[in-house]
Amino acid sequence: MRKYIIDNLWLIVFLLWGLPLGYYRGKFRKIVYQTDKWIINIKPVFVKELKGLLGNLYPENRSYIRFRNFYRVYLVIYVLLFCGYSVSHNNSGVGTMKKVELGSHIPEFSLPDQNGNLFALSSILGKKNIVIYFYPKDDSPGCTKEACSFRDQYEIFKEVDAEIIGISSDDVASHKRFAEKYHLPYVLLSDGDNSVRNLFGVPTNLFGLLAGRVTYVVNRQGVVIHIFNSQLGAEKHIEESMTALKKAGRV
Repeated sequence: MRKYIIDNLWLIVFLLWGLPLGYYRGKFRKIVYQTDKWIINIKPVFVKELKGLLGNLYPENRSYIRFRNFYRVYLVIYVLLFCGYSVSHNNSGVGTMKKVELGSHIPEFSLPDQNGNLFALSSILGKKNIVIYFYPKDDSPGCTKEACSFRDQYEIFKEVDAEIIGISSDDVASHKRFAEKYHLPYVLLSDGDNSVRNLFGVPTNLFGLLAGRVTYVVNRQGVVIHIFNSQLGAEKHIEESMTALKKAGRV
């Protein structure tokens, strides 16, 4: 958690700063549009608000002057924080390995599995087809659907000589509970520092707040033959993986 906070400090400050900004903007809009109704804060009207922010609509109204000046300062700082976050977020990938793409050879890695044993990808690389799926969190609704769908189709994946590997940042104990609760027959790996996720270049969502859900299908030669990225279509990952494997088997 501490590492996550440090890595995303700009984003956290950016979001926290936005809370009072929304409050003061609501107050300002009511003054500008001369109304006490809260509905004005969700109406898509901006021209008069911009005139009020950049100009001096009510020079005799002290509340207007105070909120306008406060809003200006808050907005400038908010923009600077956003720029700071954008720069830090873009620079965070500097010096890291190029992300895994279609046609790439899969990078080798080792991580602890749900039983605490070190699993090395090299143990199956070149021997089987591999489906590696990165998911956000154990026991969350979407991730449970995805995990259970892979479980239900596991025997069919075995028929095309494919092994399933699930990876998230959850610890070994969490993976063990998750695997036992839903009787998952395949390997779950704990990527606590997101090193493997970063190695693959798995994107995040919601300004980095939500870990991405991406599946990589790898053939026996260790080459990525399909990549599927969908945060909401959790169960679609299973269909996409099987289709890619069957297609590769016909080539």
